[in-house]
Amino acid sequence: MDNEVQTLEHATAIARVRQWLQEVVIGHNFCPFAKREFDAGRVRYQVFDGRKSKRAIATVLDELRFLDEHEEIETTLLIFADGWRDFYDYLALLDEAQQALEDGGYEGVYQLASFHPDYVFADEAVDDASNYSNRSPLPLLHLLRESSIARAIVSDPNVEQIPERNKQLARAKGAAFWQSLLAKIDS
Repeated sequence: MDNEVQTLEHATAIARVRQWLQEVVIGHNFCPFAKREFDAGRVRYQVFDGRKSKRAIATVLDELRFLDEHEEIETTLLIFADGWRDFYDYLALLDEAQQALEDGGYEGVYQLASFHPDYVFADEAVDDASNYSNRSPLPLLHLLRESSIARAIVSDPNVEQIPERNKQLARAKGAAFWQSLLAKIDS
């Protein structure tokens, strides 16, 4: 692929994820801690091209090492521009990434959060609006520092209620609302 085309495709993927982060995650307060890091420019966006699991896992480990070396960056959103459009293939990649995180000695240092255009919680129906709390314009992995999560827990005693609150908010707005919002980001 021509570097100019690849650069444009990466910029487009990053723009879509940034818009989703701003309008959905921050705009609807799915993560009350995201705005501070977004506004401070401490979110790193990396685009992975390709469909090879081994390369993708190597990239996850590279990003963890990058975060080790760059305390000024709070978190990485690893965007899968070409692959893992099938949600169940993505879940297999997520399992591999989690195993690599553990095998690499990063358990307790970093955590993976998952987002996908077709995200479905294990205990929910496919068409349940609550799934939109983890739906993103492209498949991605969110690499979070465990120390940041610990600080968030200290600063907000209700942090454990966030996932359920997000599901309730998503249901209250309804699937049509989220579909429309994500379609606007995709256009």
